[in-house]
Amino acid sequence: MHISDGVLPLPVVAGGWIITIILLAVTLRWAGRHGDIAKEIPKLSVLTSAFFVASLIHIDIPPSSAHLILNGLLGIFLGPLCYVAMFIGLILQALLFQHGGITVIGINTLNIGIPGLICYLVFLAGYRRKIPLTLLGGICCGLAVLLTVVCLVGVLVISGEQFVTVAGLLAVAHIPIMIAEAVVGGAVVGYVARVKPELLPIPLAGGKSEDQNNNENEA
Repeated sequence: MHISDGVLPLPVVAGGWIITIILLAVTLRWAGRHGDIAKEIPKLSVLTSAFFVASLIHIDIPPSSAHLILNGLLGIFLGPLCYVAMFIGLILQALLFQHGGITVIGINTLNIGIPGLICYLVFLAGYRRKIPLTLLGGICCGLAVLLTVVCLVGVLVISGEQFVTVAGLLAVAHIPIMIAEAVVGGAVVGYVARVKPELLPIPLAGGKSEDQNNNENEA
């Protein structure tokens, strides 16, 4: 999922940065409307670190390798702030481990960030439909990888016909990652729902969300 510098044409790279900058502003504003962003910084830091470390766990899939992405889990736990977390994580990965290029951080963030945001909305909709949280978490995390592959393939295809074959190989290579993330994501969400449900975007006891309870306590 880490596109390198010099691979994509300039218009695609520029478009990625423009969309990412817009989405950073939109998601920060979105998160601010739902609560105090400052209170989310500890959770944001921990999950950004988890996202950063996940890139170091590689699964060999000849002729290349792939790694866990965790954008579905970040979407579930961070909501709109997941886009900010992934942007920061990708910068650190590029600077410290040369995972992906500097100039394409915008397009790389777009490829994994938009699926994360979509999975947050899917999780909320699934919870309202009373889908079991473990199953819902697995669906969202698997869906996040699928959507990420779709975004990546789309970017490569519009960048030139020479990338079509590579795009197909990448799509097939990430099927095991999609299954792995669905299993891991479902287990994590199910566990957190039992021991620390306030970390999830679901109503707490009494039918009120954590943000609502915090606002009432401050009042």
